[in-house]
Amino acid sequence: MIMGPLLMGLYVLVLAAFLGFELINKVPPTLHTPLMSGANAISGITLVGAITVAAGGDPTLARWLAAAAVATATINVVGGFLVTDRMLKMFRRKK
Repeated sequence: MIMGPLLMGLYVLVLAAFLGFELINKVPPTLHTPLMSGANAISGITLVGAITVAAGGDPTLARWLAAAAVATATINVVGGFLVTDRMLKMFRRKK
């Protein structure tokens, strides 16, 4: 059986979601802030790629999906920085 690109992409998505859930579930609470910073970096890369695709030529499904990726990656990056900033404020010395 020859797998089409859509089926292969769906297969990779399901495996990545399962692996991501298992990895995040095993992280101790003390490592959540560094992990959040790494996730922000990855979301930033996703954001740049999505902007590149969204700025492409004709309006296709890929362009609409890229626009959705820009919106969700932006929310993820901004939310991640806000959470990281709030957590780092907890470790500052009080005056």
